[in-house]
This record gives sequence, structure tokens and C-alpha cells, in this order.
Amino acid sequence: MDGNSSVQIATPQETDNHPNGNSGRSHMTEAAIVGAGPYGLSVAAHLKAKGVRFRIFGHPMDSWLRHMPKDMYLKSDGFASTVSDPDGSFTLKHFCDERGIEYADLGKPVSLDAFAGFGLAFKDRFLPELEEKLVTALDRTERGFRLVLDNGEFVEARIVVLAVGITHFAYMPPVVRSLPPEFASHSFAHRDTTALRGRRVVVVGGGSSALDLAAQLHESGVKVQIVARTTELVFHSKPQPGKRRSLWAQLRNPQSGLGPGLKSRFYSNWPHMFYYLPEKLRLQIVKTHLGPSGGWFIRDKIIDRVPLVLGYSVEGAEANNGEVRLTLRGLDGKTREIRADHVIAATGYKVDLERLELLSDDLRARIKTVGGSPALSTSFESTIPGLYFVGLAAANSFGPLMRFAYGATFTARRLSQAIAKVLARTPAGSTAGSVAAVAKS
Repeated sequence: MDGNSSVQIATPQETDNHPNGNSGRSHMTEAAIVGAGPYGLSVAAHLKAKGVRFRIFGHPMDSWLRHMPKDMYLKSDGFASTVSDPDGSFTLKHFCDERGIEYADLGKPVSLDAFAGFGLAFKDRFLPELEEKLVTALDRTERGFRLVLDNGEFVEARIVVLAVGITHFAYMPPVVRSLPPEFASHSFAHRDTTALRGRRVVVVGGGSSALDLAAQLHESGVKVQIVARTTELVFHSKPQPGKRRSLWAQLRNPQSGLGPGLKSRFYSNWPHMFYYLPEKLRLQIVKTHLGPSGGWFIRDKIIDRVPLVLGYSVEGAEANNGEVRLTLRGLDGKTREIRADHVIAATGYKVDLERLELLSDDLRARIKTVGGSPALSTSFESTIPGLYFVGLAAANSFGPLMRFAYGATFTARRLSQAIAKVLARTPAGSTAGSVAAVAKS
């Protein structure tokens, strides 16, 4: 079957097997997509083009709309800020042109509002059937999988794609996590910073999450300072799209969806080759490539505006008399103490399937992991046939590209083609089967 072929699917099945005795039924579909961010939307659009019967669940662009500083800008360039449709007919550029929003492939930062609006418009155009319901539980059945929705409905699917993004994986260092919740939080919780106006806040971290949030806190009238292990903050260089580069400069430092550089070009353009690197090397690259850094546009909002405590790690934290006392240890071994009303861990995200509570204990126990992430086939299939992971959870298999929206195109194309083949070769009513096995046949 080629990439343009369609899968002919039988009419939907329904069975009266709701265990709670509700009037709802258990509805059978071929594929269920859990999550409606850039990856979930892209996979759904590509499956739809292939005629695959699916249901997609989630609040569209939820992480972007509810869990990131509302005035932030994306680090990715305009051309790399992607939600993917099969024909490439609706890009961020098309959206901005339609809405009269300033746009450039390079050199102009993309606002969070513009990108989130693009995702919502993509949903309206390609996926009006998206169901804004949350999946609360997932388990195996004889025919595939059973999903429980937050409205009590049960859905059965032969194939499940987990596109849960960063939602479940916010990481807080244990020393900060030990504080009472009124004194500590993760940057994921701070869409609007005005509630902290006038308070003393410490932001822990030196990456884009920390810098974007600290800048917005400062502008909101918060007494904020940054604590980071790094001795110097790193900012991207401002792109110069109008400047002509020599052929040698282009070859030595090529542009890519992950930014300039030969390594970024490889990780961006050939994730299918990255997959075959030795496991230890893959994990090291994912951990270290594109380390903590801020966008070029945020530098002037931080330097000489926000107090910086660099070269220090948080060694201890204690809440007393309505404030937090942080004990910091420097690289030279010396300690110092700072006090605050609240601590925000802008310490990123780490995939840990133990925190993906919707998985049944049986599924979680049977999924082989690599560095905490699911071990995946070349088609994003986990060690449980028919269960797939995309986005951040796929980074240890396919590389740093999976940490960014730009990876949605590669993922959606490869995964939709693999799923279409499986559904075409296995009769309706059977279990999902292994995409990996089908791909090799």
C-alpha cells in the first residue's frame, strides 16, 4: 500500500458492556489518539487523510494555552513551529497571513498566542470531530484496548496513540518538592503571573522556561531572582535572514528546524537514522544537545533587570514563619542562604511512565523502557503491540527533534503509514498486531 492509499473500515460497533451500569455504551474504533497538542493533531490529520477511523481526545493545545507564560515567545523559528497536515497546505505562515499577524520564517519570534491560535485553527479546519474529553484509564482487552473517559464513557480501540506531551512529566527536584505546595510549584503551573505581584519569588533553573517565566514575573511586579547551577546564562544568537552567507559557512553551519549546526541538522532531518545509534549515545545526546538556553529576544528582559545567583545549586529548603529559606551550595563548596515567599522549579520535564497514571498496572509493567521512556520500534510502537508513544516520550528513540513541534511532521507521516498498513492487513475484530512485524513483511 502506498502513502496515498486509503483503508476501508467497517461501520462502528457498539456493545452494551458498561461496567457501571450507565446508559452509555462501549464504542469500538480502529484507533484512539490521546492528546491534542501539535503531535496528536498532526497524527489525527494524517490518519484521516488515509481513511482510518479514529477518535481523538483532549483539550486542543492545552499545554500551550494553560501552562506556559502567556506573553512568552517560542524559541523555534517560524518555519519550524509546526502542526502538520498531509499536504502542507496550512502552515503557521498561512495562518498568520489569514489573520494579519506579522510572520517570518527566520528572525521574528513566534508568540505563544500566535502558535496556540494556529493549533486551534488547525483543529477547526481539519479535525472538527475532536472530543474535548480526557482519558482517565487505559488497559488491554482481547480486541485491543479499552479507554475510560472522564464522562464515564468506555471506548474500545484496536490501536492507541499516546500523544500526551509534557502534561504528566513536569520535574521538580526532591529538595523543592519537599516543600508544602503553597511555598513551591513548577513553572508548568504559571500561565498568569499577576497573582504573585509584590511577592518574593525564586525561579530555579537556567533554561528557556526559567528565563521566560522570570521575565514575565519581573514585568508583572514580582520581586524575582534566578538561581541556576550554570555560571553563565546562554542565549541564542539572533538570526540574520537578510545576511548572505558564503557556501563554506552554509556547509559548516547549516540551518535546520532545531537551529544552526551540523549536529542539529542531522538530528532534525534524519531522526530515522538517529534511531540506529547505540543506545548509550542516544541517551547522552538527548540529555545534552541544545542544553539550557534562552531565546535571543529574552536577553534584554533578563540581563541587568532580574537578579541572578549563578553557579549555585539548591541544597536545602525549609518553610518557616510564612517564608522559604533556601540553602545554596556554590561550585566552590561555599554555602549561602536566600529567603523568598515562593519557589518555582523551572527544571523541565522528564518522562517517567510511573507518573502516567492513566496506564493500568499491567500495561506499565509490560512496557520496556529506555532511560525512563518507552522503548519504541521504528514506527513508534512500544513493546505492547498496538500501543504507540509520540512527542517527548519518543525522544530517547528518535532524538532531540521529538522535544519540539517540528518533529510532528516526521512522526505523523511515519506513524500514519504504519497504522494504515496494519489495519489493511489485519481483519476487523482481531487485536492490533505489531506494526514492526508488518513493516518488515
